[in-house]
Amino acid sequence: MENPMKEIRIEKIVVNMGVGQAGDELKKGQEIIEKVTGRKAVQTKCKVKQPIWGIRPGLPIGVKVTLRKQKAVDFLKTSLKAKENLLKESNFDSTGNFGFGIKEYIDLPGTKYDPKLGIKGFNVLVSLEKKGYRIKRRKNKSRKIPIKHRVTKEEAINFMKKEFGVEING
Repeated sequence: MENPMKEIRIEKIVVNMGVGQAGDELKKGQEIIEKVTGRKAVQTKCKVKQPIWGIRPGLPIGVKVTLRKQKAVDFLKTSLKAKENLLKESNFDSTGNFGFGIKEYIDLPGTKYDPKLGIKGFNVLVSLEKKGYRIKRRKNKSRKIPIKHRVTKEEAINFMKKEFGVEING
């Protein structure tokens, strides 16, 4: 029998869209993210000054939604269908998290094109964890996760292959 503390699970999924400017485009992006996820989107603000792009700190330039538990699993299954269950090995980082982009929101199954919103894409970022990761988030006596208990790149790839039937390309 395998150790239950070694089981990998999805901590959260962050769906975000960087628009780069405030105003009408940001509202369209927010509508798309809310339509796709079924949750209320939060605006993200710029943290650095980039005069070339015309952005400054505090200016809203993107939107994001965080999904957890069953809603996260359902959305991941849907978004992987848009990617035809294919991910690259380079999508995974050394701590087992991974992300991928969807070029057009209408690629998701069951999503219809809305002419007033246009064609926009978004990013799906998945954070994986094992049981016991609460120790890094708790208020009292928070600790670092030991290296041998962290999710590795290979474990994350095997988890995605086993649980979601994902094929990994080099």
